[in-house]
Amino acid sequence: MKRALSGFLVLVIVVLSLQTVVAQTAAPKDTGKSTVNINTAGQAELEKLPGIGPSLAKKILEFRQKNGQFKATNDLMAVPGIGEKKYEQLKSMIAVK
Repeated sequence: MKRALSGFLVLVIVVLSLQTVVAQTAAPKDTGKSTVNINTAGQAELEKLPGIGPSLAKKILEFRQKNGQFKATNDLMAVPGIGEKKYEQLKSMIAVK
């Protein structure tokens, strides 16, 4: 019984260790420090930004096509669906060039 319990505890420790390793190596959408140029980014590049899915990326592209290039990053808040809160999450990851 003691041997079975010891084996079980070792198994639990191994599983927990593996979960920790997997959690630490799981990459978020974009781990790089580079910024996304919102004036030239395509659909896929915009979707790498946190909180920007296919629908919102499409709205950004449509807004840019209709209104021209963004002059400042905070112009992104003119896109329907991007408010101050979402802009605050994105501002360090975006640029206009």
